[in-house]
Amino acid sequence: MPDARMLPGGPVAEQVLSDVADRVAALRAAGVVPSLATILVGDDDASAGYIRIKQRKAAELGFESPHTHLPGDATQEDLHAAIAAYNDDPAVHGLLIQYPVPRHLDYEAALAFMHPDKDVDGMHPLNMGRLALGMPGPLPCTPAGIEALLAYYEIPVSGREVVILGRGATLGRPLSLLLSQKRPTANAAVTVVHTGVPDWDRYTRRADILVAAAGVPGIIQPDHVKPGAVVIGGGVRYEGRRLLPDVDESVEKVAGAITPRVGGVGPTTVAMLFRNAITAAERATAAQRA
Repeated sequence: MPDARMLPGGPVAEQVLSDVADRVAALRAAGVVPSLATILVGDDDASAGYIRIKQRKAAELGFESPHTHLPGDATQEDLHAAIAAYNDDPAVHGLLIQYPVPRHLDYEAALAFMHPDKDVDGMHPLNMGRLALGMPGPLPCTPAGIEALLAYYEIPVSGREVVILGRGATLGRPLSLLLSQKRPTANAAVTVVHTGVPDWDRYTRRADILVAAAGVPGIIQPDHVKPGAVVIGGGVRYEGRRLLPDVDESVEKVAGAITPRVGGVGPTTVAMLFRNAITAAERATAAQRA
């Protein structure tokens, strides 16, 4: 069997961000400058780098990007005060709290303190509830990016068997909700399995579409994949600056289509964050003018 067809996320992200840029331009022409605020706690180099990337992309797209950098010894009250300032500012449409925060802080409590309509990560408890009920709201970025990637490459999802290895709150669980909903780009039979299941590979080997979301480097090997299946690598772990994906490169010899080791789901995740942000700005503007 020839090597798998590659499914890079870059072209998908470009299409999404082109639409975002057009929507930003339309708002600015109407006198509204969309704004995506960020909060960073501490001095983690990787987190600071992610914030810089998001700020650069925000500037390219035409967003304002106010930023609050709290010291590593900031209290939960300090973090909540920073969130409250952005919650109360009508000029700020979206808010991102960079994860992880220092260990003494409660990220989930901070996330819940954010105004749900400004949640560009789609991870506020209210927005996760909206997803579960099929109601409109910001979607978790990585799951939304995976759905967009499958649609872009015209990979049929409806009626097919999707198996997700990993049950995390940011990817596995919300993706299962998203792909099981009744839409042309979803409507799948979805199974969520995890590494606590001794024979988890019994499930992955039957998948038409396999999503690796365990965060265990190299956990998916060729014998875990049905020949010709679509394999999406969503889980990664870092050792320093080295990215270690869940899907071993040798899986390319078995899969029919696969995301690349670098540049697969990552670009689509960032694109969906900005899609959530411009949608939040449009909704806030419409509400203010109603």
